[in-house]
Formats: sequence, structure tokens, C-alpha cells
Amino acid sequence: MAEDTPVVLVTRGDGIGRVTLNRPDKRNALNAALVAELKSALRSLDADPDVRVVVVSGAGKDFCSGADLSALRVIREAGVMDNLADVHDLAELFTLPRAMRKPVVAAVRGRALAGGCGLATACDLVLAAESAQFGYPEVAIGFVPAMVMAILRRNVGEKRAFELIVGAAAISAAQAERIGLINRVFPDDGFDAAVDAFAAQLAERSASAVQLSKRLLYHSDGMGFEAAIRAGEDLNVVARMTDDLQAGVARFLEGERP
Repeated sequence: MAEDTPVVLVTRGDGIGRVTLNRPDKRNALNAALVAELKSALRSLDADPDVRVVVVSGAGKDFCSGADLSALRVIREAGVMDNLADVHDLAELFTLPRAMRKPVVAAVRGRALAGGCGLATACDLVLAAESAQFGYPEVAIGFVPAMVMAILRRNVGEKRAFELIVGAAAISAAQAERIGLINRVFPDDGFDAAVDAFAAQLAERSASAVQLSKRLLYHSDGMGFEAAIRAGEDLNVVARMTDDLQAGVARFLEGERP
């Protein structure tokens, strides 16, 4: 790819913001430039009042193959402080989808491996083509899937997580759906149309209700039962005061059903 080719593409339309990792010749591997541009794109779409849903995908055959080979060389040669800064930049990417107000959907074709698998599953929802593959091969080269482990552990059971980590083998989209790592699997043919339809339906939901629901779901992670109920009380009151709720209740009382 030419040096001036953007490593991340962004489009907007019909309430949907689309972010495309654009290093297809490198299987959309993560390097410093891509990580920085991706974070910037996600923040921009989250701040856009016309965007209600964000879809993340990869150009070419794969979603994301993990760290770029050049990044691995930097890891091997860099000192502690440089590695610490690099890791912090990457950690920000993995935490950003949860912090965003809008729902973030990963649309996965091909392989989502290592940090690429972490990126996909860091999104709120994961849609996959039936030929997609997911995996954490880091242990095979003596590495540890350290940050993405926090994401994995929140998606699947302990024994499944351990098997994926130490087995270092990719699993199919069907297997990933079965263990709860992803949400939906669609046929390869028509995958893009299925993703568009899914995102369009999500974009029709009440923006305030979706935002508040997302906030409560992640905020209650790690809370005890009583604390989660109390947090739900507070947010319930906030939801009752929104324009979307007032309009929705009015339609319901007039006989219109969702």
C-alpha cells in the first residue's frame, strides 16, 4: 500500500458510522499508526450526534491478524518504558468500545487473531461470517494474551478461556457462537447485507435507552447484587425523564405496540 493510503477508513450514513481497518496486504495487523487512527475514528463517531451505531470491519480477507511483525520487532528491541507506553496505547483501544455511548458492532470476515480477536470481542456485539476464525495464538511464541484475557474472561467460562489461551488454536465462527464468544453467524454470501440489516435495526432503537442500558450493564460488572439493584434504581429514574421514554409511553397508551 502507498504511504499516503489511510490505514483506517470512516463513512457515515443512515445513523450508522462504519470504520474499516485498511491494511489488507498485512491482514489488517495492528501497528502504532492503525491503533492511533482507529481510536481517533471511534471517538469521532461517538461524538457525532447523527451516528447511532458504529460498525468495525476489516478490508480484504481478514478482520485483523493481531500485532504487526514490525511491532513485534519493536517489542523485542525496546526497553521497559517504551514497551509500557506501547502497551498503554493498545490498552486504550481495548477499553474504548465499552466507554463509548454508542453500541459498537464488530463485523468479522476471515481471521480475528490475538489482538485482533481481542478487538472484535471488545466491541459490544460481534457478527461473523460462517468461514470466520477466532483465536489467541500468543502462547505458541512464548507471549501472553494479557490484556485481551480480561475481555475473553468476560465472554466465556473459565475452562473455555483457559483452553483457548493455552491451546493457541483458532476456532470456527460456529464454535465461537456456541461458547458465547460472539453473537451471530451469517452465511458468507450476503454477509455484508446481513450486517447492514442488523445495524439498521439497532439504529432504530431509542438512542437514550441504548446508551443508558449500555452504561448500566458495564457499570454493574463486578458489583454485588444489592449494589447493582441500587444502580438500576438510579438509572431507571433517569430513563423515565428522557424524551424517548415519554414519547414511547404515549404511543403505547394510544394502542401502538413496538
